[in-house]
Amino acid sequence: MKSPTRREFGYLTGGMTLAALGPRLAASEAKAKVVVVGGGIGGATAAKYLAASARTIEITLVEPNPNYTTCFFSNLYLAGLCSLESLTHGYKTLAQRYDINVIHDSVAAVDPVAKTVGLKSGPKLPYDRVVVAPGIAFNYDALAGYDEAATQVIPHAWNAGPQTQLLRQQLESMEDGGVFVLVAPPNPFRCPPAPYERASLIAYYFKQHKPHSRILILDAKDSFNAQDLFLDAWERHYRGMIEWLPAQFTGGIKAIDVKERSVKTASETFKAAVANVIPPQMAGQFAQKNGLVDQSGWCPIDPITFESKLQPGIHVVGDATSAGDMPKSAFVANSQAKACAFAIAAALTGSERVPPRLFNTCYTHLGPDDAVSNAISFKPAAGTIKIVDNFVSQVQESAETRRRAAREAQSWYSAFTSDTFGYATF
Repeated sequence: MKSPTRREFGYLTGGMTLAALGPRLAASEAKAKVVVVGGGIGGATAAKYLAASARTIEITLVEPNPNYTTCFFSNLYLAGLCSLESLTHGYKTLAQRYDINVIHDSVAAVDPVAKTVGLKSGPKLPYDRVVVAPGIAFNYDALAGYDEAATQVIPHAWNAGPQTQLLRQQLESMEDGGVFVLVAPPNPFRCPPAPYERASLIAYYFKQHKPHSRILILDAKDSFNAQDLFLDAWERHYRGMIEWLPAQFTGGIKAIDVKERSVKTASETFKAAVANVIPPQMAGQFAQKNGLVDQSGWCPIDPITFESKLQPGIHVVGDATSAGDMPKSAFVANSQAKACAFAIAAALTGSERVPPRLFNTCYTHLGPDDAVSNAISFKPAAGTIKIVDNFVSQVQESAETRRRAAREAQSWYSAFTSDTFGYATF
């Protein structure tokens, strides 16, 4: 499976055109109600595609924040290669062009018996179906000495926005010759290659501005996603600057000393000029509080409709899902949301159910002009979701191939965010 071109993007993300789907789903005159909780990639995509696929469905999107900043490409911001504004998106187009009722509020609870979504401000929204995109939460209990308050000193920067800005400010203030310590989390977690992309792009920043500084990665794992590609790039671009220590070498991360900015492992304590701790992860707090999470810490779903296996009538998309071979990535959230939207539209309008087409495509930067990509297709099988085909960049690719991938990544970002929010800012 080749990496998709921008022209092919619409096919991969949708699997079918909205123009073809719309007239067939608009047959019923009843106004069914769907409430989407969470306006990240999964939630915004689900709301948009539900609104576009069936005029007889009334869509409400509940999201407390007026804007959403993408985690993907935020490592470019840390390296000084883009602005945070270019990664920030609003909901105006979804409201105006797609007639989605966007409410900036938080959800207190979902009542599956009364079929209402209660807002923190008081009102209750009736629904026929709910789509929940709760994202991730951090398991602070797994790291002694590290909690939510500690993130204001040692940021995780794993939710883009103020945390990303804080880490950038600390990197800018760091004296040349200092050590940047990055703690990489255990599987599963949001965006598997991202900690190592972060190390790569911060190394690029150091080469330009703090050439005597170095990076230490303390990993909770013994291997990581696309390891061969990263190790090759670190040798080519950042020789002697990045050191990766697996769990089997350190004995694992044991504690964080916020005051001293140090990380304690079973074998040694590592002092940092700037530290970035990415904690272990689980489904977002909303999912935990509303009975959507099993003992794994994630949300089990029907692999075709993404309906919760624990709460009928509530669908879950995005990073919070336990979805077989599908990684926790923005493109996966987008792909799941479309499959979920089409399944809900079919159920509420009585139209033909369309088999889901599920994909993951992403770009990872090793440097400003060196990027790699993957393109993976999936299908429901045996009660879960399995990989069907897989393209991944290879170590032996030419410099021109990598430069081309870096250029394509910008087009990919614009097309992807436009597909989700209705416009692009990059």
